[in-house]
Amino acid sequence: TVLGVDVGLTHLAIDSEGNKRANPRFLKRAQSNLRRKQKALSRCQKGSKGRAKARLKLAKVHERLANARADFQHNLSRQLIDENQAVVVETLKVKNLLKNRKLSKHIADASWFSLIQKLDYKAKAQGKHLVKIDQWFASSKTCSCCGHKVDALPLSVRNWSCPSCTAELDRDINAAINIRQQGVIKLRAEGLSVPANGGLRKPGHVPAAA
Repeated sequence: TVLGVDVGLTHLAIDSEGNKRANPRFLKRAQSNLRRKQKALSRCQKGSKGRAKARLKLAKVHERLANARADFQHNLSRQLIDENQAVVVETLKVKNLLKNRKLSKHIADASWFSLIQKLDYKAKAQGKHLVKIDQWFASSKTCSCCGHKVDALPLSVRNWSCPSCTAELDRDINAAINIRQQGVIKLRAEGLSVPANGGLRKPGHVPAAA
């Protein structure tokens, strides 16, 4: 199958089949522990043994946080690649997204770029496809039923009705379906056959029986 995946903050990954994976928010869960360790470090005298110990404790909290996030992403990326022949995602410019002061901490915690990297090398290892579509494609603002594009769709709007075909759309699932459709177009342009049922196969002639 070919699966479209949209990434977000409330849900880390939303696919074109309607499945949503919750964002574990590892940084938020570790925030109070990190704050305590940072305060303990700041109270220590510079150059003291106590400061060295406090710095080590803080480093261990950061290490556990990074390991927990990486483990979750490895499991999720493994599942997505194992269950599909091709996974389609948007090309993300995370550096630009991090300029949003209100969301930068949450975006960094979600670590979308790291998840896509894991999808990429796992797909290559299995001879499968990770397709990245144009970052400027309006996946959220385009109706996946009729193709109508609305002028604006604020982030606060999670469900909307298409003014053209009146379809009721979940913002994230609609985006994932559009991402999948764009991925199918790219796969076909590369010479791969994607039948209507969603399967993926290489074009070619079946050898005649001897």
